Formats: sequence, structure tokens, C-alpha cells
Amino acid sequence: MILELENSFNKLAILKSTLEKVSSHFDLARLEKEDKELECKMQEKDFWSDTNKAQEITQLSKRIKEKINNHKVLVRRIEDIEVLKDMMEEDDMETANEIISEINDIDKIINTLRIETLLSGEYDKNNAIVTLHTGVGGTDANDWTSMLLRMYTRWCEKKGYEVETLDYIAGDEAGVKSVTLSVKGEFAYGYLKAEKGIHRIVRISPFNANGKRQTSFSSVEVLPELTKEQDIEINPVDLRIDTYRASGAGGQHINKTESAVRITHIPTGIVVQCQNERSQFANKDTAMRMLKAKLIELKERAHKEKIEDLTGELKDMGWGSQIRSYVFNPYSLVKDHRTNKEIANVNLVMDGEIDDFIIAYLGSSSNQ
Repeated sequence: MILELENSFNKLAILKSTLEKVSSHFDLARLEKEDKELECKMQEKDFWSDTNKAQEITQLSKRIKEKINNHKVLVRRIEDIEVLKDMMEEDDMETANEIISEINDIDKIINTLRIETLLSGEYDKNNAIVTLHTGVGGTDANDWTSMLLRMYTRWCEKKGYEVETLDYIAGDEAGVKSVTLSVKGEFAYGYLKAEKGIHRIVRISPFNANGKRQTSFSSVEVLPELTKEQDIEINPVDLRIDTYRASGAGGQHINKTESAVRITHIPTGIVVQCQNERSQFANKDTAMRMLKAKLIELKERAHKEKIEDLTGELKDMGWGSQIRSYVFNPYSLVKDHRTNKEIANVNLVMDGEIDDFIIAYLGSSSNQ
């Protein structure tokens, strides 16, 4: 216990130094000045005359206040630990355990803040559009896709991100064939881009009467949702827009009008669709946002200067090798094959505890 406590105090000294560097990166003095300026804007008489702009300013003010408050809380927690350290007696195991636990908790929070300093890409702060597709494995793969959907939904809830379903295609017997989500929150894309790729599950199939092990695959596509400043123009001639009737699982909520929209970008062959909104106009607007996100991602990958330079030759990323394996049987293990990060408790991961994988990937990517 004494050695563990000494190691924790050494870690605390490192954490203080790291927090100072992180604070310098975020420039707290600038944030506090910006917070006061936004407060003044929000007090103006005509502030709510432009609802959309007012909401953007309100959300920005909220995020800045959270950053400032989180920093102050961390500083106070570190100071409290130092006070406990000076006051505790040698044989006070209860206080020692409390200090060790608190330092470990602070370590996780500061590590997350440190990772955010690495998220400096053009789109890292943006909202994200996440699409899950069933791969090889039949009904098992559809079920696996629904499990991933739950995992990401739980992760988003813990992050405080807002999740909206843009498109949903149910499996024939069970699970999900395909689902597209809009994830709203600061750094949503920056974090979730670590999840791009193929995810593999190995387990005893609940759909196999013989109780055999089954391997199934699902793909995860993550795109940045563009802001107004990043918006791009698409030539209407390059688009084919089809409408159809939206339908829900089990035949429920079937529309009597053709409100669902499918948009094809003819030069690249990219197809997007949305049926979640009640009106055709809203579905078209959402589908266009999805298309623009796909085109931007493709342009970045193809190193093209303009969207017009893209052709269908580069539209498919291909399945390739899995980035992560989730083994339920004959043992419990989740392993990320890019970083070799492993977690033995697969059920914990399926409940949305994937931050360790994301942080390990972002940390390794920044060193490349």
C-alpha cells in the first residue's frame, strides 16, 4: 500500500504538469474573455430575432462554460488531495485508498483532455454521421450490428452526445441490416473516427440450434457533418433524386406518401437515403448533409482539390481486415488490432465503455 501510495503521489505531480500544458493549449484566459463577450451578446434585446444563430451562440457559451468549470474542478480536486496528503497519518488506510482512487479518476479525466488537444483536424470538432452495415454472417451479423448500435448509443449517452436515427433498415429475421445515426456534440467526429472499419464478433450463435461458434462482421463508417462555414456546392446536374414510401419495423408507421428520399451522386455512384423525418423536404435536407459528408471524406482520401474531380473509381473503401475483435467464446476478450489494446470484460465494452480503445488509437495516430 505504501509503495502504491508513493506511485500515486508521483503520478499526481505528473498530472499537475499535464493539466498546466492542457490549460495552456485551450488558453483559459481567452475562453473566459470569450465567455464574457457571449454573455453580453445574449443580453441584447434582439438576441432571439434570429433563432438559429441564437441557439448556436447559446450552445457555444454552454461548451465554453463547461471547459472553464471542468478545469476549475480539476484544480480544486488536486488541491484537496494535497491537503489530505499533508493531514493523513501513516496507518490511515481509508484515506490512502481514497487518495489513490481519486488520483486514478483524475488521471482518466486529464488523459481525455490531453487527447482533445490532439484533435486538431479540420473536422474533428464537428458532429458525426455514423453508419453501421451488416457484413458476412447472415442473421448473426444483423444481430451483431444491432449490438454495435446499442454499444455506440450507450457511449454517446455517457459522453452527453445527442443521437438521432437518420435511416434504419431492419434485418429479415432479427437485428439490423443498416442504420445511420447523427451524433451531435463537440469532438463527436474527432473521437468516433477511431471506430471506422470492420468489427468482428466470435460467439456461440443464438440462432444456431447446434450451438456452434459463429464469426460475424459489421462495418462502421464515420463522417464529419459539415458546418455552415464548411458547406460545399454540388452541381444539381450530378444528382439523381428518388422518393419512396418510408416504413418502420414490423410494418408500423408506414407512410402513405413518398416522404423518404434517396440521392445518387452520379459521378461517384455514392448513394444516400433518409426516411426518418416526416416530410420529404426534411428528408432531402438530411440526405444532402449525408452526401456532402461522404464527398468531403472521399475528397480528403483521394487528395483532390475539388469535388468535381471525384469519379466512381474511388467510391469504395473495401472491407479489408477487421480493426477490432470481440470474443465471447471460448473466452472473453476485446482486442483492437491497430494498437493491441485489450479489455477482458467484453460485456463492459458492449455497455459503451470504449474510451480506452479510442484514446489508444488517437494517441498512436498522433505519433505517426
